[in-house]
Formats: sequence, C-alpha cells, structure tokens
Amino acid sequence: MGLFDKFKDQFHSSSPSYDFPSAHQPIPLGPNAVFRYRQQRGVNLGSWFSLERWICESVFRNAIQPGQSDFDVASGRDAKRVLEEHWDTWIGDDDWKWIRDKGFNSVRIPISYYHLCGPLPEVLKGTDFEPFHHIFEGAWGRIKRAIETAGYHGLGVLIDLHGAAGAQNNDAHAGMSKGKVGFWDKHSNLASTSLALRFLASELCHIPHVVGLELLNEPANNSKLQGWYKSTIEEIRSIVPSDFPLYISDAWDTGHYAWFVGQHVDTQAQNSVVLDHHLYRCFTDQDKNKSGYQHASELRGQFQSDLKGQSDAAKRSMVVGEWSASLDPHSFGHVPDGEKDAQRREFVKAQLELFEAHTAGYWFWTYKKGDGWDAGWSARDASRAEILPSWVGGKMFKGPPPQGVKEHEQNQAHNAHTGYWASHGGSPDPTVFAPGFSQGWDDSLLFLSHPSGTSQIGFISQWMGKRRMEYEAHSGKKLGKATWEWEHGFKQGVEASLRVCTY
Repeated sequence: MGLFDKFKDQFHSSSPSYDFPSAHQPIPLGPNAVFRYRQQRGVNLGSWFSLERWICESVFRNAIQPGQSDFDVASGRDAKRVLEEHWDTWIGDDDWKWIRDKGFNSVRIPISYYHLCGPLPEVLKGTDFEPFHHIFEGAWGRIKRAIETAGYHGLGVLIDLHGAAGAQNNDAHAGMSKGKVGFWDKHSNLASTSLALRFLASELCHIPHVVGLELLNEPANNSKLQGWYKSTIEEIRSIVPSDFPLYISDAWDTGHYAWFVGQHVDTQAQNSVVLDHHLYRCFTDQDKNKSGYQHASELRGQFQSDLKGQSDAAKRSMVVGEWSASLDPHSFGHVPDGEKDAQRREFVKAQLELFEAHTAGYWFWTYKKGDGWDAGWSARDASRAEILPSWVGGKMFKGPPPQGVKEHEQNQAHNAHTGYWASHGGSPDPTVFAPGFSQGWDDSLLFLSHPSGTSQIGFISQWMGKRRMEYEAHSGKKLGKATWEWEHGFKQGVEASLRVCTY
C-alpha cells in the first residue's frame, strides 16, 4: 500500500466545497507529521504547470507573440490540446523514481491561479485569464494526481502559487509577458488570489505529505506586501489548522522577512510560517566577474555568517526554495569544459554545506529541461556530470542502537550539563535536562526510521516547541526560566542519536 492510500478518498469527492469550513484538526506529532518537519531536500518541477520557455521550448510552438508566458500559450492555436499533452507527459514514472533514488525527499510544484478554474471557476472572474476556462479546466485533476503520485514514492510536496492574478512580479513565469506588476491594481486580482489560496489550503491541509503552501513566488517588494502577508495568513488560519505550514517569499529582503517570520514563531507557537529565500549567483555584473571557486569561498565566509543570522532570526524556519549550479559564462573565462564542471562542483558543494548547516531545507531549480544539455540548471544533467552528488539524502540510518546505548549517552550528557553549571553558578532546574534529552533522542529515531526513508528533524524549533508544551501538560510542570535547559537537553539528544545511529 502506498503512503497516500489512506488519504486518497479526499481527492475523489464528487463535489468540492467552497465554504471553507474549519473542520480539520492538526496532525499530531508522530510519523505522519515527519513529512512537514523533516529537513527538506528537494527539486522543483519547473515548467510542468507554470511554464517557462527556456525550460521547455516545445510547448510554446503555437503561442502568440512574444511567446514567453502561459497567457501567450493559452491565446495561441490549439492551446488546450498542447497544454494537456504537456501536462500528461512532462513528468512520468521514471522521473519520480529518479528523484526518489537520488535521495531527494520532496518536490516543489509551481502552479498558478488559473490552474484551479476546473473546480473553482470564480477564480478567473475579472482577471486576464477569464476567457480561458475551457483551456485550463483540466489542470487541477492532474495536479492532484501529481500530489498523489509523489506520496506513493514517499515524497513530500510543496505547492507554490507561482502566478497570481495580475502578476505579482514582472517575469513571464508569473503568467503574463507584459512585464508589468498588476497584482495590486485591481480588487479582482486580490480577490482571485485570496480565493485560490483558501481553496488550496482547505484541499491540502489534511494530507500529511503536503509539506506546505507557498503564498506567492518572488513577489515584487513594496509597502503593501507585509500587510498582505499578515492578513492572508490570518485569513487562511481561520479555515485550516494552525500547524499547516505557510511559506512566504522573502521578496529579496531576507533580513526583514526573517524577523517577520521569527515574530510569528515567537508569538504564535502553534503557527507554522516558513521563509523562502532564493539563491542565485549568475545574474549581476558582480557575480559574473567571480569564478565558481570565488563564489564557493564567499558562501563559506561572510555570506554564511549573514545567512546564519537570518536563519536564527527566523528561528530556523527558513528554506532555500530555489538554487542551482548555474554560473554565468563570464565566470569561467576560457577554461576547458572539465574545469567548468569542477568549478560548478565546488560551488554546489559549498551551497549544500550552507543549506544543511543553517536552513530547514532546499529545492534545486530545476528537475530537468526539455532540450539540450544544461548541467547548471537541470538536476538530471548536473547529476550525470557529478556536479550534484550521487546521493543528496543526507546520512543513512544504521538501525536502532543496542539496548542501554541511549541511557549511557543520556547519563553522560546529563553529568556534563550538571557538572558545568554546578561550577558556573547553577541553573534553574537541572532535573529537566534528561527528559528533554530523552525526547530529542526518541524523536530523532522517529525521523530516522520513517518508512519513506531516512529523515532528520529540520524545523527543530517548531517541533521542539510542541513537544515542550506536551511535556508541560503531562508533567504538570511549567518550565518558565528552565525552558532553555529542557531545550538544551532535547537538542543534545537529537545530536547524540545522529552521531550513534547514522553513517
């Protein structure tokens, strides 16, 4: 039986609900919750639904000029057949198996509001895509099947609203080629986006392997965006459980939105908000003048310090939703192809070290391209060139340790903790360190032994916060000033289990 089987009935109800009832309960901490709280190591399934010509040229064959966006394809000849043929063939069984076998544990699927018009015709009202209902009405059924298939393979799914009504940025991947940010211009655009996000959240929140919903991809930053994030999060929280992860783009202002996310984690312990940062080093003149080795060195230097500070501000509720192996041709000069790959290899290695150390996950952009070789942007090509490692899944689980190992590790850690603080003025309550250690160890093993494959805790602040509240409720003891002591034990329990139980 596939991991998705017990949730399959949710996808085949004959009539969708539009009243968005507040009926779903949070997923309790346990195996089902592992998908959302583990370290995410994934790929983007770019240009499957939200199209980009540079990734898949063939689907634009009948598009009107300038021929860069979904709008141009939908306006062209035979658009319904062209799109449905593409949706049905871009990702197949061999692709899902490749993703899983390389150690990736999740996929990020970019979609747009018009892909929801089959069950939700109102989403097109007053928008640029209103005439195209008949063209996109079959998309949502295919998106549901994609989510289902990912579950069969043990993969988590992050659904990303890549294109909002009016376009939230001036890139064609937001759906329009006109190069204008029209998202804020009309009430109908905001209404469509609100409807789309509420629909998606209510449909997806009960499926454990859906790891979250991204509210907007790369929105242009302005004085309205933070207020929109706040009100939209509150609106969605009124209809779905507060533990359903909502991802927000940093809008290229990482420090500010790291603080914003950190405030949510601080003030609403049950509220799961995640910051998405996109990291590319191939577009600016400054980046073009540096080699792959120089970029790698910078990522291990000041940039690492900056990213750690931002991740800490976000309580490590931060991911890199897009990154790549791509460098501008100017970065290489006139070196041979083998040297170019060597530079990309070091660049990728530095990025992976950075993400593993300081974020809760990352998704490579993109899984594949339609034509030609591109080891910078295609994960499949980068893997063939050994630029991406052959296994990206992190450490492997050895199996449960022999009896008595946990107790030995816990006693050693407890004695070191109490001994240190006894000679440094004491601590609030040394008795809570061991329960924290024990819980951290057990939870780490829960992740490591997960049936979808070896996992490790990624969103540790959120998971640990919920476990701490359980401990307080069950023990009848409010930790107060001793909170840090229990959490210190929890983190040491996790670290010890990884050291002992993995290779």
